[in-house]
Amino acid sequence: MSYKVQLLDEDIVFVTEEHETILEAALRQGHSLPYGCRNGICGSCKSKVVSGDVVYPDGTPEGLEENDIKQGYAFLCRAKANCDVVIKARTVETATVLRIRQFPCRVARCEKLNDDVMRLVLALPKTERLQFLAGQYINIILQDGKHRSFSLASPPDQDQNLELHIRHYNGGLFSEYAFKDLTEKTLLRIEGPLGQFTLQESDRPMIMIAGGTGFAPIKSLIEYSLKKNHKRSIQFYWGARTVFDLYLNEIAETWSNENEHIQYYPVLSKVDKLNDWTGKTGFVHDAVLKDHADLSGYDIYACGPPPMINAIVESFPKNGLDKDRLYSDSFEFAAN
Repeated sequence: MSYKVQLLDEDIVFVTEEHETILEAALRQGHSLPYGCRNGICGSCKSKVVSGDVVYPDGTPEGLEENDIKQGYAFLCRAKANCDVVIKARTVETATVLRIRQFPCRVARCEKLNDDVMRLVLALPKTERLQFLAGQYINIILQDGKHRSFSLASPPDQDQNLELHIRHYNGGLFSEYAFKDLTEKTLLRIEGPLGQFTLQESDRPMIMIAGGTGFAPIKSLIEYSLKKNHKRSIQFYWGARTVFDLYLNEIAETWSNENEHIQYYPVLSKVDKLNDWTGKTGFVHDAVLKDHADLSGYDIYACGPPPMINAIVESFPKNGLDKDRLYSDSFEFAAN
């Protein structure tokens, strides 16, 4: 059995299935509602039920007071719809409203995607969730108090198992450790969410550009957009040295193959003569400029190393891009 949930004043309607809470249904379909513990204690998800009924199969949440129940309030992290319901709840659309917190976590997965890139999955405790927006990043806090920043590659509904893409740098304080000594079940400490590299409200088509592991936040943005069922045109350019550096190429190809509004253009800067590569070559920003003599109608999202971002900032306005429509995140390498 499924029911409709309408968010009053938000012009949002989504469907919840009988096995899931209202919050789980909202997050699954790309609607970011405020929440914290997801265990019925903190009250961050408290919202008013304007019409319809909700039930608590696992018992009334510990943090929900009797007076709140009388006034029609519910904890969406525990409440399940018992019919079609209308709820007064606000969505989270800007990074400024999210609280930055520190969490312990455990390494759940270490997987080398190629010789230089590792997929790292960090599992939060069962009682904790990291609420974040697509495109944001976290800090890994090291034992000496130093921190290293990594973009979240997972979409916001995956708030307990956080995916990071770690590039190996010689002399990199964390990356050297990650590639040589880090093992599953290792305990780490993180801080987040951080950053303003998030999707902006607009009807304009988007050009998304990634350099290397700049793919990570782009992946989060595109997967979030798909969950929201957005149909804005996305042209995704991924710049890499060789085909082996397109470390999750099959994911990007799937986006393009299964969604008419997404086009994927890998761009290689180093092509071996023995390689049968027939795609785009050169620097990724040059590939975009070659394809788009007029950028005035686009929103640009770019993430990668400083030289790539600097080249985009300098050259794209010459092709008509409004600087206010350029959203970027520059990956700075930090040595020991």
